[in-house]
Amino acid sequence: MEHSTTALANRGAANRGILALEDGRCFPGVSVGFEGISTGEVIFNTAMTGYQEIITDPSYAGQIVVMTTPQIGNTGVNPEDDESGIKPPIRGLLMRELSTRTSNWRATESLSGFLQRQQIVALSEIDARSLTRHLRQHGTQRAVIASGDWDSGDGNRVEELIQKAKELPRLEESDFVETLTVPQPTEWSEPGIEPVSAQKTVVYDFGVKRSLLRSWALQGKVVLVPATTSAEDVLTMKPDSVVFSNGPGDPARRTDIVAEAAKLMGKVPIYGVGFGHQLLGIALGAKTHRLPFGHHGTQPVLHKQTGKALMTAQNHHFCLLPESLPPEVEITHINLNDGTIEGFRHRALRIDSVQFEC
Repeated sequence: MEHSTTALANRGAANRGILALEDGRCFPGVSVGFEGISTGEVIFNTAMTGYQEIITDPSYAGQIVVMTTPQIGNTGVNPEDDESGIKPPIRGLLMRELSTRTSNWRATESLSGFLQRQQIVALSEIDARSLTRHLRQHGTQRAVIASGDWDSGDGNRVEELIQKAKELPRLEESDFVETLTVPQPTEWSEPGIEPVSAQKTVVYDFGVKRSLLRSWALQGKVVLVPATTSAEDVLTMKPDSVVFSNGPGDPARRTDIVAEAAKLMGKVPIYGVGFGHQLLGIALGAKTHRLPFGHHGTQPVLHKQTGKALMTAQNHHFCLLPESLPPEVEITHINLNDGTIEGFRHRALRIDSVQFEC
């Protein structure tokens, strides 16, 4: 263990915190959220802004997020920037420094107050740089985040937390879609959004973000459907297009949804994003693999047709293997950091898909 509990002994029992990784590395911190113990996979996010959107994005279900930007919290939290409308499924939040002052006219509460109210365990004064480098070198880690009165001070509990982290299920062994999807078909709308057409978009909800729904609602009517909705039921709604949304986890687990996606191909224009992008690729015969530490935050993407670089927002652990794509599928976007697939289109059918937002 690189960090001993000696550094923690100098902190008050009420605000001590620790992150314990499955490989034995530990990072001390100070509690700035809900006091308790939580578990999940630790990932780092490189976004400079938008911490509230990250915390409330359903795609982060099951994950403990470390923000690489040095300070967060200065703009507080407000209802308009919430991405889910439900209790955030994030398992924990880590940061180098929490701003002690909230300074934004839209803020209705502080970040710390929000984290406490939503019962999210969070630590400040974490060595975020060292943690991020560790994750880049050793890959995503299962972990336990603890704050408050979690340890007697003799270090024995730390070993228990490490062992608990080792026993956690991995993300590819978990399924969060059923807890995030809408229970029944629901027409989605928001005050102030005026659609420019009467077209209908049916969105498969795997944990869709509110900001994406806003974009689609500007184009026309949006109907959210549960993740397990059959292709036949979708077609009876007479949609002008079907979207397979973003969401957490490994789409290769959901062979039931893949089968319904395949039935829709050729019958209606289809668009995929994130989780939905990978799912559509699998339905076309492709395979996925897990990235060492994923793409979370800002990523540069090349649009192959125009040669232009796009700065995109991403959050995913899995990507499509290019050699597994059938010849009728054209790769349209690639990641400029590691060359992975970021988008594709079908040469004959109306199917377009991307792994990002911009």
